[in-house]
Amino acid sequence: MLKSNKPIKTYLVDFLEWCEVEKGLSAKTQENYANFLKNFFIFLDKVNLSHKKPHELSSGDIWQYRLYLSRLKDKKTGRFIKKSTQNYYLIALRAFLNFFADRDILSLPAEKIKLARENKDKTVHFLKLEQIEKLLLTPKTSSIQGVRDRTILEILFSTGLRVAELVALNREQFFNIENKQDLEIQIIGKGDKPRTVYFSRRALTWLKKYLNIRKDGERALFINYRARKAESRRLTARSVERLVKKYVKLAGLPLTTSPHTLRHSYATDLLEQGVDLRLIQEFLGHSNIATTQIYTHVTNKKLRDVHKEFHSGDRLKDE
Repeated sequence: MLKSNKPIKTYLVDFLEWCEVEKGLSAKTQENYANFLKNFFIFLDKVNLSHKKPHELSSGDIWQYRLYLSRLKDKKTGRFIKKSTQNYYLIALRAFLNFFADRDILSLPAEKIKLARENKDKTVHFLKLEQIEKLLLTPKTSSIQGVRDRTILEILFSTGLRVAELVALNREQFFNIENKQDLEIQIIGKGDKPRTVYFSRRALTWLKKYLNIRKDGERALFINYRARKAESRRLTARSVERLVKKYVKLAGLPLTTSPHTLRHSYATDLLEQGVDLRLIQEFLGHSNIATTQIYTHVTNKKLRDVHKEFHSGDRLKDE
């Protein structure tokens, strides 16, 4: 291990190149890491530690940074940032220290950075089928915006797509679908992982309606009809979130409902129909089955109902 004579923050570009080449991380992940680390550099400036070299970083410095994060407020809300957000900053710093280790540059071991303990609410919020139906029927489809919005809602529930995956869809992925009765497409999901997503006939019907009234030359499947000509017209994830919130309010559904709630509802519906958890993992594009196990609220209920109906314990004579 070599001692570097360069300050920690001068290694940011090298670190991001390492993330790209050695770790194969996506451009978005690299961007996030850069933003999180810039916050660490701001902290170093505030406490007059910007001159520190990798081998000079101590456990005490990390403790001070954790304290700084716990007192950091969100600029928009004015509230202290969540424990989960604090951990994003710390995970980025861990990766930075792993980069130093990989380059044989003496530094504090990444294991020395402990994450903030989170009080996680593992409750999965989902809509019942009648609530889903109410939401899907809410957009007024007399305008192209209404048809677009209905199509978005139908596809979110039909496919279980993440909102980022939805807005990344392009029209050429749906070339020549007019005579198709069912549809499946390949997408590149989270972590640059390819997977197949499947469209219900109902979602496919609305997709055809939407594409048939599109008269523009935009590549994106879903576009903003209020965008200026110089701007990108592709709908953003934030736009879809606002769109869903709008119809949630109009339908009188729980205000916590988001595009991800529709993904939860999609998975919950499949499980209630008896689909195996491993298949749900494939449908959702989860790398680890542990992630899919948040849906045990469904399987646990099924187990309870099966036990109640079939177990012979209550039929035995008492005495």
